[in-house]
Amino acid sequence: MAPKKPAALIAKPGHKRITFVFHHSHAKDVAITGDFTGWSDDGIPLTKGPTGEWQTVLQLSPGEHQYRLRIDGHWEDHPKAEKRVPNPFGTENCILTVD
Repeated sequence: MAPKKPAALIAKPGHKRITFVFHHSHAKDVAITGDFTGWSDDGIPLTKGPTGEWQTVLQLSPGEHQYRLRIDGHWEDHPKAEKRVPNPFGTENCILTVD
């Protein structure tokens, strides 16, 4: 039996593959979570590269998707997010737009 692909890598009709990159040189664990993961605490893990850039490939439908980062177990913003919206916790969700 072939190993299962992570859900983020399975091709979905009408979805686009988006490479998500985040720079944080001191983090030990980074994940992205949002409306596309049901806001799960685990989210989708990012893989750290040799220069401190964390990345993953997402399969997302066109439109706007709200997200936040989980860095070493703490909810944080993506500092490079150009668009944000208030959330019910007194912070902001970042917006990722897929064309």
